[in-house]
Amino acid sequence: MVAPITLGVGSLVWLEDPDVAWIDGEVVAVNNEDIKVLCTSGKTVAVKSSNVYPKDAEAPPCGVDDMTKLAYLHEPGVLDNLKSRYDINEIYTYTGNILIAVNPFQRLPHLYDSHMMAQYKGAAFGELSPHPFAVADAAYRLMMNEGISQSILVSGESGAGKTESTKLLMQYLAYMGGRSAAEGRTVEQQVLESNPVLEAFGNAKTVRNNNSSRFGKFVEIQFDQRGRISGAAVRTYLLERSRVCQVSDPERNYHCFYMLCAAPPEDIQKYKLGNPRTFHYLNQSNCYELDGVDDSKEYIATRRAMDTVGISSEEQDAIFRVIAAILHLGNIEFVKGKEIDSSMPKDEKSWFHLRTAAEMFMCDAKSLEDSLCKRVIVTRDETITKELDPEAAAASRDALAKIVYSRLFDWLVEKINSSIGQDPNSKCLIGVLDIYGFESFKTNSFEQFCINLTNEKLQQHFNQHVFKMEQEEYTKEEINWSYIEFIDNQDVLDLIEKKPGGIIALLDEACMFPRSTHETFAQKLYQTFKNHKRFSKPKLARSDFTISHYAGDVTYQTEQFLDKNKDYVIAEHQALLNASKCSFVSGLFPVSNEESSKQSKFSSIGSRFKQQLQSLLETLSSTEPHYIRCVKPNNLLKPAIFENYNVLQQLRCGGVMEAIRISCAGYPTKKPFVEFVDRFGILAPEVLDGSTDEVAVCKRLLEKVRLQGYQIGKTKVFLRAGQMAELDARRTEVLGRSASIIQRKIRSYMARKSFILLRRSAIFFQSVCRGELTRHIYEGMRREASCIRIQRDLRMYLARKAYQELHSSAVSIQTGMRVMAARNELRFRQQTKAAVVIQSHCREFLAHSEYIKLKRAALTTQCAWRARLARKELRKLKMAARETGALQAAKNKLEKQVEELTWRLQLEKRMRADLEEAKTQENTKLQTALQELQLQFKETKDMLLKEREAAKLAAEQVPVIQEIPVIDHEMMDKLAVENEKLKALVSSLETKIDETEKRYEETNKLSEERLKQAMEAESMIVKLKTNMHRLEEKISDMESENKILRQQTLSAASKGASENPSALATKILENGHHADEDILHTPAKVSEIPESKPRRPPTDRQHEDVDALMECVMKDVGFSQGKPVAAFTIYKCLLHWKSFEAERTSVFDRLIQMIGSAIENQDNNDHMAYWLSNTSTLLFLLQKSMKPAGAAGVTPVRKPPPPTSLFGRMTMGFRSSPSSVSLAAAAAALDTVRQVEAKYPALLFKQQLTAYVEKIYGIIRDNLKKELGSLLALCIQAPRTSKGSVLRSGRSFGKDSPSNHWQGIIDCLNSLLSTLKENFVPPVLVQKIFTQIFSYINVQLFNSLLLRRECCTFSNGEYVKAGLAELELWCCQAKDEYAGSAWDELKHIRQAVGFLVIHQKYRISYDEITNDLCPILSVQQLYRICTLYWDDNYNTRSVSAEVISSMRVLMTEDSNNPVSNSFLLDDSSSIPFSVDELSTSLQVKGFLDVKPAEDLRENPAFQFLHD
Repeated sequence: MVAPITLGVGSLVWLEDPDVAWIDGEVVAVNNEDIKVLCTSGKTVAVKSSNVYPKDAEAPPCGVDDMTKLAYLHEPGVLDNLKSRYDINEIYTYTGNILIAVNPFQRLPHLYDSHMMAQYKGAAFGELSPHPFAVADAAYRLMMNEGISQSILVSGESGAGKTESTKLLMQYLAYMGGRSAAEGRTVEQQVLESNPVLEAFGNAKTVRNNNSSRFGKFVEIQFDQRGRISGAAVRTYLLERSRVCQVSDPERNYHCFYMLCAAPPEDIQKYKLGNPRTFHYLNQSNCYELDGVDDSKEYIATRRAMDTVGISSEEQDAIFRVIAAILHLGNIEFVKGKEIDSSMPKDEKSWFHLRTAAEMFMCDAKSLEDSLCKRVIVTRDETITKELDPEAAAASRDALAKIVYSRLFDWLVEKINSSIGQDPNSKCLIGVLDIYGFESFKTNSFEQFCINLTNEKLQQHFNQHVFKMEQEEYTKEEINWSYIEFIDNQDVLDLIEKKPGGIIALLDEACMFPRSTHETFAQKLYQTFKNHKRFSKPKLARSDFTISHYAGDVTYQTEQFLDKNKDYVIAEHQALLNASKCSFVSGLFPVSNEESSKQSKFSSIGSRFKQQLQSLLETLSSTEPHYIRCVKPNNLLKPAIFENYNVLQQLRCGGVMEAIRISCAGYPTKKPFVEFVDRFGILAPEVLDGSTDEVAVCKRLLEKVRLQGYQIGKTKVFLRAGQMAELDARRTEVLGRSASIIQRKIRSYMARKSFILLRRSAIFFQSVCRGELTRHIYEGMRREASCIRIQRDLRMYLARKAYQELHSSAVSIQTGMRVMAARNELRFRQQTKAAVVIQSHCREFLAHSEYIKLKRAALTTQCAWRARLARKELRKLKMAARETGALQAAKNKLEKQVEELTWRLQLEKRMRADLEEAKTQENTKLQTALQELQLQFKETKDMLLKEREAAKLAAEQVPVIQEIPVIDHEMMDKLAVENEKLKALVSSLETKIDETEKRYEETNKLSEERLKQAMEAESMIVKLKTNMHRLEEKISDMESENKILRQQTLSAASKGASENPSALATKILENGHHADEDILHTPAKVSEIPESKPRRPPTDRQHEDVDALMECVMKDVGFSQGKPVAAFTIYKCLLHWKSFEAERTSVFDRLIQMIGSAIENQDNNDHMAYWLSNTSTLLFLLQKSMKPAGAAGVTPVRKPPPPTSLFGRMTMGFRSSPSSVSLAAAAAALDTVRQVEAKYPALLFKQQLTAYVEKIYGIIRDNLKKELGSLLALCIQAPRTSKGSVLRSGRSFGKDSPSNHWQGIIDCLNSLLSTLKENFVPPVLVQKIFTQIFSYINVQLFNSLLLRRECCTFSNGEYVKAGLAELELWCCQAKDEYAGSAWDELKHIRQAVGFLVIHQKYRISYDEITNDLCPILSVQQLYRICTLYWDDNYNTRSVSAEVISSMRVLMTEDSNNPVSNSFLLDDSSSIPFSVDELSTSLQVKGFLDVKPAEDLRENPAFQFLHD
């Protein structure tokens, strides 16, 4: 019932219409309760005022993104808002925290890419445009912050987009909780890839949807404490098994059957398949293919998804073998057998399919035939085999196909769950429920009964949640509220599921009795529930019944209720498939204790489904729910069609209208204080004067209008139903009175303006007439005065003429006399002058003749003298040429000597090596022989000692009585001979040892002499090379001087002809004398070049020097002449130490370590800028100095020696002339930066240094981005202000100053620019930094503009435009040297803002927008801005409908291109410069006056820094 409202003429209302559900119109007449409404369709309708709803005249034409913001929250307002947004491709809309998704029936890839997910990551709910990502992010954030499990319930009728929305939710949750796994598959990948697997086996084409889910699904995604996905589980509900055998036209069976028929040829041959038109289970419908779907590609994609979720190739083969077996089963036809009521396969084709099915099942073909055509009945006494007729056999065949497919689907779900795995330690989860919506068809069977039971349960849960959220808002706002009643559907749930008297219980009871039929079941229902208000029996129906659901009445047909409720496996089928040789098939039918009796056991699908539903509700009750209601805009499945009745019915079935009714039962209108004052402040203007307290203003305003029943919260005004319309009616009256006053004032103003204009015209006419009369009188007076003047002038003329005739006669006489006298005088003077001229010409001729003679003599003398000088100069040039030839010969001779010495040095080295090797071998031999001789000598000595001891013992043993000893002379002689031999051997060994030592000493002396000779040869080579280079320089110098001398001689000879010849001759003579002396002394000076040998410092001394360098440059040594001292000092040291040319050195590694440790503090931009300046400068110096080893044709740049000859001094004079100053500077600069051949360590150091320059650059850039990120979020939207308070008190309710945020950005930019300038960072790097920063500002502002509707306003465009002007001023002040092209990077936001602030957008054509106003923006971006635009100040309109339709056509043409569909910009984090670009931006001559570090200049080891 509509709340009573006050209506007047001109009020806008909604009224019911049989064609479009609701139509808007304007009230044209009011007669108590009867009103007349002029509809927008043109017809006038008379209705009761209680049957219309008020329409908000100020509602934005593109709708609002949250329907709780609607001024009137009722059914037509909600429907119109959804339609307005759908027309501009805004398919998502909030109703509080409920998301309504309208299926666009076209691909919108730009709404779902990774960049869009990054935008919604961490964003507050409602801050950006409505989106499933926002719901998923809110659930994820709530789970992480509160530690509470979440659930997201996606509902809607078939074709509304539930499955796609569910996939988007899972995609976002995988994005938030994903992690990179080191091996194999990750959990989130398995969760996502489970969708295509379940879709292939559980989805099919229906009349309403090409990809309809024929099962319910609840996905539980588990998370660990860090918010990472750690496990998942999939629960399915109520698979539609009957579709396997029965398909109505134009629907299809499950997708997997068609995929398998479109498999590769080898698979088709393996499974013995063919065209789907040849299979009974598929050809019941004429639809075999789907538009835009390639079944062969889908088959490959499903296989790939199976691999990802962990299904092995063997299991996949078994799965598709079972699918093929089901198709072959369907082609088995039966006819009557030989016996009564028996059956058998019809023909050979049926036998072929039976054998093929048995082959696929891997079971016996005869057993399969018996299980289809026979039944075994087990009694107490015997076992009876019963034959089945053809109809019963066909039913048995279909039952087998359905149970096999059902078991296969259950196995897939269990396999996916076991493969993904559950996390036992997980504390939180997010569940995503994708379940069928409320269904009401012409024929409603058991499936619709279970589906609607599910929706009744979920609706009760939904109502309780909406009621709870409504009460929580009242409590949060601290307002007084009483209990709000809402319709509870518990009585419907009791009717269906209550025990023992519910419909499901009665159905189970009927199924238990063998003789029960659907008619007896219906009669039982009629008797039991004949007095129930929710149950009724349709007229003229024998077995139908009607239940009054929350979404409307549904009539169910009970014909198949009993069969579909029975969930049992025929014993023969169980035994057949359990005995299969395929472990997969036998695993689908395991033997249980209950089934061991081989009897068909009854199991109720309804009861089991009720238990699953109860478990699901318990899970949902333990979580925090979020709701997504999917809506199908039309039944044609085509875009841009919005059927009002269809959408309205879905909103009612989805509970959205029930939620709105609950909201209307309390305070349906909730307005923030600022908006309330802005809208209704006109009702009592006096309450706004001088007040800034929003609450007090709202209270006084409501008291002034005498409204009752409202509530004032903390941030909003809460109004009862109808109060908003009453206030709007009063506001309309005030506006009407104000309009009358304005019209009266305007009419008065126009009349006064007309009177003043008429009076001015009369006065002007009178003045013109008076002027004309005065001019006539003046003309007569002027004529009279003219006549008198003419008479006077005529008399004067006659008198003057007579006088002039007399005067001219006298003058003529006088003139004749004077002319005669003058002619006589002239004649005398001419004669005198002619005589003088004759005399002067005569004298001139005589003098000229004398002068010619003298001139000829002088020229002859000068020519002779010049010839003499030229011959002398020629002799000097010939001498110089001969000296040049001598020097060239000397150079050739020295080169030959160098080559000869080099060859001799190599020969000496080879001889030395051979000698060393021979000496080593000989020493080894001598030492070996010496050791052998020493060993023999020792053995002989031991034998002699032993013999002496033996002789001594023998002497002691001789008896004393023998006084005369007996001597064995023979023995003594032997011993003496042996002794002599041993002595001779020892002496010979000693001699050999002495000789060996002497030879060793001689060899050592020889090797030392040769080593010395080699060193001298090396020094001589170095000296000769030095001399050779100097001679080359001398020769080139002399050649250039000769050329210059020739030019100078010729120029001097031509100039000196008019000067004093003697002075010129003296000067040339003197110069020539000195030149000869210089040339003669030059060879001597060349030969006197001191010999020097390069010496490298010791290793320990070099380490000390490196330590000193590191210690110095680690400190901030500042800058010199705008260049970093540290970089220049490092470069000079490396150059002096010849580190670039070293094959091995540790200096570079230590420098890299030092730079890495110096930039550890990444938050200090001042410190990072200092090191960016140093590293970039050092990199520039390395780039200019290094040339790869082996580069040909490059001569080292050397400082030329001071010139000593005349030619040298003349050359220096020319070089130092003003025109050659730049050449001298370039020469000095090249001396500062020399080119060297870089070895591998130096090249590696250059690469590492380049990486550090890029890293420091990126750190500075990213630090500034972090600072600007928070400010940019505030800069995109202008602070809201109250119109009334601004007009009257000059103060607004907004607390933020609009310029503060933009000024913060300017301060950040100025701070960084000052820091970079103070540290003399190269301008090219500064330009690149600010160019990328402005690009970042452009991306952030532009993306926020496209994602937030409240930003696409006229006032917001003015606010952002003012901020952009500040940035433009900053770029002008920073100049191109530092800002570069930064301002051009803001082109997207500049053009978008420029479009927002245009007043008459509806007059602009599409070509003008794309060519003149916004040429850089894409069609998608322009369409987004045009559809989001609204004007909160001046109520200006957006572009015309024709422009919108043109954009939509272009977008449809580009819909298949994901790149063109993306309307958001990407921020680039690349490094936008190269080393070559850096090197070209700096100049070598800038380092001429740079001074190294003071600390090192005082160190004696660094004296080279003074040079």
